[in-house]
Amino acid sequence: MENMVNYKDLFGGIYKNKKVLITGHTGFKGSWLALWLHKMEADVYGFALKNEDSPNHIDLLNMPIHQKIGDITELGALDNYLQEIQPDIVFHLAAQALVKKSYLDPVETFSTNVMGTLNVFEACRKTPSVVAIVNVTSDKCYENKEWNWGYRENEPMGGFDPYSASKACSEILTASYRNSYFNIENYNSSHNVLVASGRAGNVIGGGDWAEDRLIPDIIRAASRGEVVKIRNPKATRPWQHVLEPLSGYLTLGWQLLNQNVKYAEGWNFGPDMNSNLPVDEIAELSKKHWNDIKIEFSKDPDDQHEAHLLMLECSKANKLLKWKPVWGIDKTLEKTIGWYRDYYLDGKTETENHIADYVNDAIKANITWTIR
Repeated sequence: MENMVNYKDLFGGIYKNKKVLITGHTGFKGSWLALWLHKMEADVYGFALKNEDSPNHIDLLNMPIHQKIGDITELGALDNYLQEIQPDIVFHLAAQALVKKSYLDPVETFSTNVMGTLNVFEACRKTPSVVAIVNVTSDKCYENKEWNWGYRENEPMGGFDPYSASKACSEILTASYRNSYFNIENYNSSHNVLVASGRAGNVIGGGDWAEDRLIPDIIRAASRGEVVKIRNPKATRPWQHVLEPLSGYLTLGWQLLNQNVKYAEGWNFGPDMNSNLPVDEIAELSKKHWNDIKIEFSKDPDDQHEAHLLMLECSKANKLLKWKPVWGIDKTLEKTIGWYRDYYLDGKTETENHIADYVNDAIKANITWTIR
């Protein structure tokens, strides 16, 4: 199926031969984004810490891209790399992305997610080639009021735990740089840079082995023939396949590279409302796709606070960006659990085929970014 996809025409063909820098390319979302951009014939560069997990997705993909192992908290190294490669666009994904780890090490979390983001903006500000920046934050950047409806882009930023607060800070920082240095009123006069941010929900898909995430925890236990203990079974999240927010980030990049100043804002990329499900339901649905999955629900009294209800309102992206999800929750879980099942049972890495399937389904649905 993959050979049927004309990748280079996606997103108006904007990424072909563009120099694209991904910070955090060794991570879960970053590695999927790197492969998709590579398939679209972009000149892909990555700057990130080495992924020490075994296995890890970036090594399994073994892509012919340019990579620099480095820490975004070290401004000098990051600045030197941007000066060396002179990218056209930067997708900033490097982050400390785990709530539980943020409680254990808040200094690293704030250092990476706030000062690291500051360093990315500063390095971009000094690099003449950069004309577009997409900062990837999180749905957890909003001040969570345990509402039964989704958060809109103009809701207040906030955060109970250090991770959520750090992502709120990253959004405030993005707005500050957009106002102070990349103001759209001065676009093409004092500067030529457009900045946007993307806020996604709970992202799942093959190749994620992070600790304390629902699907990786389920998969690790299944691969060892163990029972996984699930905490916070009634916590509701907006579940989506990794390719969904990536298509949103790429759509944003497309518009920014085309100098459409009205898109230099914050954007939510979440699933349809029927994909906002509690943890226990996601866990039970996962069992349909791999018989080895065995689950036990438990509540650890020592667990730190996590939000119970969290949903995104995505009508802004739906209407203005013409972006919408492609896969519902059933297809998302089929693809996600199937990826791991095929990897553990048959040694297959199905990432390229899943990107092809996703693009073909988007073409059938006449999604805007597939139309030349």
